Amino acid sequence: MNLAAFHAKSALAALSAVAGRTMRVCTATLLLFFVCLLSHEHLFAQALKAKSVPPSAAPQPALARHYQEGEKIAYTISCINHARAQTTEYEARAEGVVNKDPAGIFVEDLAWTDLQVNDGQVRLSQASRAFREPLSLAPGAKLAVPDLGRVQAALIGPITDLLTFYADAKIAMNQKGLVRAGDHAYVSFGAPNSWADGTRVVIGEDAIDFNVTLQSIDPATQVAIVVVRHLPPQHPQIKLPARWMSTPVSESQNNWVQVEKKSDGTYVAGVGQETFDVELKIALATGRILSATMDNPVDVMERACTDAALTACGSPERYRILREITLTADPTPAQVAPR
Repeated sequence: MNLAAFHAKSALAALSAVAGRTMRVCTATLLLFFVCLLSHEHLFAQALKAKSVPPSAAPQPALARHYQEGEKIAYTISCINHARAQTTEYEARAEGVVNKDPAGIFVEDLAWTDLQVNDGQVRLSQASRAFREPLSLAPGAKLAVPDLGRVQAALIGPITDLLTFYADAKIAMNQKGLVRAGDHAYVSFGAPNSWADGTRVVIGEDAIDFNVTLQSIDPATQVAIVVVRHLPPQHPQIKLPARWMSTPVSESQNNWVQVEKKSDGTYVAGVGQETFDVELKIALATGRILSATMDNPVDVMERACTDAALTACGSPERYRILREITLTADPTPAQVAPR
């Protein structure tokens, strides 16, 4: 196991209790970040190694973040979650400024200043107001899951959703082949990511690959559109404890599974297909994220079972979970990338 994998798995273990207490809508994005953390660094290195173009002749990638110390950052992020039984919404705001960390790397220190869930305003606790989410797209910067135990549960969704957008932007910026509109890179991963807490959620896994496309570059507005599709791998390495779970729920192989133990000793077992479609609008001059959207559907086949082996089960029920997230940055004065 490499060092990045060790740290990611250690962080996941530490946060499993938190994720288990939050809504399923929060865990998917948290797990997605771990996939990003584990995959993009070594795959980027492999991509560079595979190219034999001399450095002087290599085309410059279109996407790169150029920070300015003291630069102000502010986002509004909103989510509509269409679950099986109900639809819930949130809207949150984060504000911050760019500083340098002790290693001299530019970091955006973001504070969450406002949160609304459904139609109600959430009063942020003192700990939530004091919380800072450090994010960076600078070369050499490492994205990391902050200490979510210090914030209110309702704030975990916005924090991890924003982290997902940054992780996708970082993957895109690390693909040096994204030079012209239409260029794309496929990042294979396929390994399972778990959100099981071992008590209530006895099995919870998904597996994702990434297809990154530089969709367009607008010379007039100097804005690039990047699409990051999170797809089921050809051979997902998730654990399917019962034979009936192998039947594809949709057009691809099942890449999502969850088995929940109820208080009466019965089980609710679901299997399905999970995908993410993320679109990022990025300023070419600065590399700032201007806006982003995410569509995260999960097509599920679920059965109620009376045994741990999931062989004595009722009739299957099919449904879809759909999360729609929108991120918008505050407008800023025009900036020119440093030369």
